[in-house]
Amino acid sequence: MLGRLFLRRGLALGLLLAFALLLLGCYPDNPQSTFDPKGPVARNQLTLFWVIFWASVVVFAIVAGILIYSVIKFRYKGENRLPVQVHGNRNLEVLWTVVPALLLVAIAVMTVRTIFELDEAPSDDQLIVDVYGHQWWWEAVYPQYAVSTANEIHVPVGRDVTVNLISDDVIHSFWVPKLAGKEDVIPNEANDIWFRADEPGIYLGQCAEFCGIAHALMKFRVVASPMEEFEDWVASQQAPARQPANDEAARGLAVFNSKGCVACHTTTGGFDTAEVRDARTEGFLTGQPVTHGPNLTHFATRDVFAGAIADSTEGNLRAWLEDPEEFKPGNRMAALAPAFKDPSLRLSEEEITALIAYLQSLK
Repeated sequence: MLGRLFLRRGLALGLLLAFALLLLGCYPDNPQSTFDPKGPVARNQLTLFWVIFWASVVVFAIVAGILIYSVIKFRYKGENRLPVQVHGNRNLEVLWTVVPALLLVAIAVMTVRTIFELDEAPSDDQLIVDVYGHQWWWEAVYPQYAVSTANEIHVPVGRDVTVNLISDDVIHSFWVPKLAGKEDVIPNEANDIWFRADEPGIYLGQCAEFCGIAHALMKFRVVASPMEEFEDWVASQQAPARQPANDEAARGLAVFNSKGCVACHTTTGGFDTAEVRDARTEGFLTGQPVTHGPNLTHFATRDVFAGAIADSTEGNLRAWLEDPEEFKPGNRMAALAPAFKDPSLRLSEEEITALIAYLQSLK
């Protein structure tokens, strides 16, 4: 008996804890809550959710109420006589068949209508962003401006943004809860999604499809700013990277070139849009400006790195360069870079310090 009592209490406590965690996850102030929409796409999707949710609550309440009433009303009362046998009620049977059918038709109509309304951005003046999913980081390319960046997608407030989704390896899923729903990123398959940010801010996103060991660490941010600030950001990204401002940064550039960093990263600016991004085969985009790693031309202008899991601080950069596999398991830098594969080429503390100075000068 004591064991059963503990089991029941443990089960009750577990259910309460699960319910509390569910409520915390749904709280609107949560950075990735879908209950605090900041754009028309997320708002329409939330409206549809609430319609389906409350319709389900009403149906559940009616069915559960009838069930509880029946259990209490017709419970066994110690009588020996056979209860009155009911062989059907045509009116009730028609009612509980027709009403749910009509309810499902109404929900289906609303769902299909919402899908068609959100299929394409309504504006003819859209910002186009090609987003590549890599294991395990996001590359954002702006073909209209010949700019590429990583893990941060900058957009102007109030302007429709169409995101072309391309996978470089496996299936990923693009998700910014406060701006739009999920959309799969499939190899050799053209997918796209659109959204519009109604307010300035930083909106957190992440991969929502399991894609390997570092799936949970494949995050990104959408930075929405007024049009003037967005245009300033574009102009700064189009400018060439600054030359090393001091001797330490100059030594870092030498380390960057000598240790094989240039095999995967570039610091030479944008790309030729005509040659790289306009190549289309059977409807999906092909070609990449970078083979393995992010474009680092303006690395110091980004607040996060390594799949947006860490702030771009000196301490985090040092931890990353000392042991990228420990910092973010499964990343390609640990597997491909000569400075980490070959012990004889291992970065010294002085070289890491110089590299950090160089990276922090790339504005």
